[in-house]
Amino acid sequence: MNRPSLALPLAFALLLLGPGHAAESSAGSTPLPRQPWHLADIWWTFDGPTAHFESLDLDVTIDRDVPESVNLYIAPCGLGELGGVRFYGGLQTNINGWRSRTDRTRVHLGRGGIFSRWGKGTLSVEQARGAEDSHYEAADYEGDFVSVRRPFAWTKGRYTWSLRATDTQTINGTSYTWVSCFITSHASGAAHFIGSLRFEGTDLTYWKQHAAFVEVYSTAPIRVSEIPEVKVTFGYPRVNGRPPPLKGARVIHPGPGEQSGSPDCATAVAAGSDVIVSVGKIFARQAADRRYALKLQPPTALP
Repeated sequence: MNRPSLALPLAFALLLLGPGHAAESSAGSTPLPRQPWHLADIWWTFDGPTAHFESLDLDVTIDRDVPESVNLYIAPCGLGELGGVRFYGGLQTNINGWRSRTDRTRVHLGRGGIFSRWGKGTLSVEQARGAEDSHYEAADYEGDFVSVRRPFAWTKGRYTWSLRATDTQTINGTSYTWVSCFITSHASGAAHFIGSLRFEGTDLTYWKQHAAFVEVYSTAPIRVSEIPEVKVTFGYPRVNGRPPPLKGARVIHPGPGEQSGSPDCATAVAAGSDVIVSVGKIFARQAADRRYALKLQPPTALP
């Protein structure tokens, strides 16, 4: 859980689908893949990278309330890269993390936001900071990563998941940039600080791609999660306050046998500059339809 599809799958079995209903494959008896399930991976490719990184903003709209009885990960940033360091983050129905920086007992915190990065070699929670009720984790079971998570009682509605390059730090002659994560509710206008992670370098470049995903994952309290019916709309990424020029966009629905493979229960369509992911009951999809282009109309002005 808690990561994009390039990480190793977790070894939890799965059975179920849909609110209160057992999942069945299209054949009615074929075993379903292991969770986590990446229901849809959205990829934007831009004309080029963005130098002198200052900010990243992505709007996401959730059309209905999602119960905490399911493990749903809505990741407006399914994968990004700053200065060669990959990261991701979003909204989860059930976040978890260490009890404290020194106590590695895992605690489950309910609904919240998450921001994680990878690295080379061992990362530590010293590379993360947050609010009093932020939680952390640094481990190597999904590649070397460090993560900050904080409770946030999100519901249906529209939000903006944001990163800001906030300040720099020099340690033993090496310079770093602290990048802070916020989730802003459009209903209240309030920005909720999730936490900050430290990246190597002081003049970061954002790569020429961006990814988002919708995932059903596994937790210790809910080993096998159902899939809720929900519609998630991802807005066009904004880097340094501007929509990068688009080269192309596509969606991938990983299938059984693929990393983070999912039963077919989601579709993705372009709607102007947005991408709408609709999640529901399992259906039969042709293998050739697991990857397809999205004909987006990039925004010409900021929202």
